[in-house]
Amino acid sequence: MDKIKILWADDEIDLLKPQLFFLEKKGYNVITVSNGHDAIYEFEKAGDVDIIFLDESMPGLSGLETLQRLKALKPSLPIVMITKNEAEKIMEEALGSQIDDYLIKPVNPNQILLTLKRIVDNKRLVREKTSSDYQVEFRNIMVEINSGLDTNSWAEAYKRIVNWEIKIDTARSEEMIDILSMQKQEANSEFSKFVGKQYLSWIKEKDKAPLMSPDLLATKVFPYINDQSPVVFLLLDNLRWDQWKILEPVITEFFEVEEEAFFYSILPTSTQYSRNAIFAGMMPADIAKNYPDMWLEDYEEGGKNMHEADLLGKQIQRRIRKEIKWQYKKITNADDAKDLGEKALDYMHNNLLVIVYNFIDMLSHARTEMEVLKELAGDEKAYRSLTYSWFVNSPVWLALRKMAGQGMKLIIGTDHGTIRVKQPSKVVGDRNTTTNLRYKMGKNLQYDPKDVLEIKKPEEAGLPRPNLSSSYIFAKEDKYFLYPNNYNHFNNYYRNTFQHGGISLEEMICPIIRLAPKAGGRL
Repeated sequence: MDKIKILWADDEIDLLKPQLFFLEKKGYNVITVSNGHDAIYEFEKAGDVDIIFLDESMPGLSGLETLQRLKALKPSLPIVMITKNEAEKIMEEALGSQIDDYLIKPVNPNQILLTLKRIVDNKRLVREKTSSDYQVEFRNIMVEINSGLDTNSWAEAYKRIVNWEIKIDTARSEEMIDILSMQKQEANSEFSKFVGKQYLSWIKEKDKAPLMSPDLLATKVFPYINDQSPVVFLLLDNLRWDQWKILEPVITEFFEVEEEAFFYSILPTSTQYSRNAIFAGMMPADIAKNYPDMWLEDYEEGGKNMHEADLLGKQIQRRIRKEIKWQYKKITNADDAKDLGEKALDYMHNNLLVIVYNFIDMLSHARTEMEVLKELAGDEKAYRSLTYSWFVNSPVWLALRKMAGQGMKLIIGTDHGTIRVKQPSKVVGDRNTTTNLRYKMGKNLQYDPKDVLEIKKPEEAGLPRPNLSSSYIFAKEDKYFLYPNNYNHFNNYYRNTFQHGGISLEEMICPIIRLAPKAGGRL
């Protein structure tokens, strides 16, 4: 283990020799300086300082001024303020400047050691414990995912992997990230085989199927509609299980979770198919058959989700069979979002309010197109962080907190998730073949059979068949489809982007969460 490096700044540093000797005997590496300017210089030169002890009353650049400059260089840097002065104002200033601890002179070695253990060693111990625990769990999960799981067990295995992913990120256990990535890849490989074997039977025989998109509202939303309090169904498009778990601590400050459940998105795991199926309460083939004016094929011009409110209305009439007040609101731009935040309480006269928020989908597409977002959301951890930052500052979160005061039932769900694609797979099709990178619908498709699930008879999968020779293929694991033309260019362009439409744990196993407002957790 590398020695923990301490930078200690004190104008009476020569008087601290007993403390410094004690720390060095305990295995710490201590750099000493006698003023704030030297502290900044040594910190910039050393680069890998783990913690700083800072005297509050140094001449010249004071301890508080030095603190502010050091925090500007590295906001996450742990700093302990050491002072002779117990004045409340100085302590408030120091705490307001985000110190991690403070000690009153004279400091004894055991005080210093306890502070180091709590601030620095604690992070290392958490990291090591997380790594150790995951190594044990890794073996258990590997045995599990290779043991013939059913739909419920796959969801539980996926949740466990996500929980470990977040723990490892939080502990900054870099050495475990590659192992976890390998495990997710193995899990998705086995899950793709599972879906390939079972999917058509789920569509044919509902009693063998998990809860899927067409029955989501009837099972998880409609039963809670009553005349006493409104039900708000918030559909955050592309919301993956890991993104929900990152948002959960914020949301549960104001709401308590009554049920944390999951459903399986239908294939293709794309907005046109899965979200229309949710609002229509039927498979895409049935939408195309029963409401042909509300369905556009992939190759046809026009918006593919323009009739969600109409389809929802049809499902309400068919399944609730009584008059209710309901409203559908889709948020696609900043003005829509602002309007929702400002008029939140005006919507509470409904029995059912459905809000569709397109931000996460727009984020994933913008990340593909914009280099700056590729850097900001370079991996799953960064993608979660961006989702979190957006949500906590969004008008929808403001609206939900306002609505909490009305005692409503909140149900948060999604249409499908996304996966970061890494492995290209060549496909050849005609000009009417769909452009999605994770599924293709077309005639005479040529592809690598090991990379795909092919549906030769779309009607067996509840999908429309625009032409007699139309078929569908779905990418497995983290594959993405590329045409031979300009292959290398598009391979580099799309690699490591977040896509949806195919078969993976991240795309298919989706959160559906029921919550109620907490007493006292209102604006």
